[in-house]
Amino acid sequence: MTLIIPQRKVALAFLAHPDDAEILCAGTLLRLADLGWELHIATATPGDCGSNALPPDEIAKIRRAEGTAAAQVLGATYHCLEERDVNVVFDKATNRKAIDLFRQIAPSLVFTHPRLDYMLDHEQVHQLARSAAFAYSIPNASQLPLVEGSTIPWLYYCDPIEGSDPYSGEVVNPTVRVDISEVMDRKSEMLACHSSQREWLRAHHGMDEYIESMKRHSAMRGQELGSQYAEAFVQHRGHPYPQSDILQELLGGE
Repeated sequence: MTLIIPQRKVALAFLAHPDDAEILCAGTLLRLADLGWELHIATATPGDCGSNALPPDEIAKIRRAEGTAAAQVLGATYHCLEERDVNVVFDKATNRKAIDLFRQIAPSLVFTHPRLDYMLDHEQVHQLARSAAFAYSIPNASQLPLVEGSTIPWLYYCDPIEGSDPYSGEVVNPTVRVDISEVMDRKSEMLACHSSQREWLRAHHGMDEYIESMKRHSAMRGQELGSQYAEAFVQHRGHPYPQSDILQELLGGE
């Protein structure tokens, strides 16, 4: 099989909240970084409901800074659409913001949430990502300049929380698993940047559950692959998206 190399080696993780990328796909992003890819992490919200003690604007400021710090570990740029927690919707205004974000970044590879997940912010971001991935390279879809090499990207859906379909409870069967064993320390470092969430859970559970739960899920996917840790994805193969599995070709997943 001939490896298809995109004109633009730019990957975007577009997810709902700060720390979603670090939990769901940071290991794969780290491996792409090691191959010289330009990387971006974007969230729909700044995580303004992520505290029991701080008001929305204060915790949002903290979590934006955490998202930026985590992205810097990766050598990535952090972006936020500035929607609000538990209020993400697929409407005209938010769709426009998502398309314009994609237009500026011009990704050739995108990671986002699956269609079905445990909360609706994730499911709404899934729709925003699909819309923007399809539309951003259409000349008339945005008033922003069209970056040379813009095209419909490879699109992958991260695992839902706990890897389970929220309606059936069954574990999602991925189309590709990526070995992240050698970058787990750096993935953990990225997740640890989100200390506002980590410290709350550590105080509540009496252990570093924030990191450990991520490792447990990665170990489960790793066992399926025959490695210590892995991340799992379902590739979107609908018309007219790329049909080759670029993650398998670049990173040796299966």
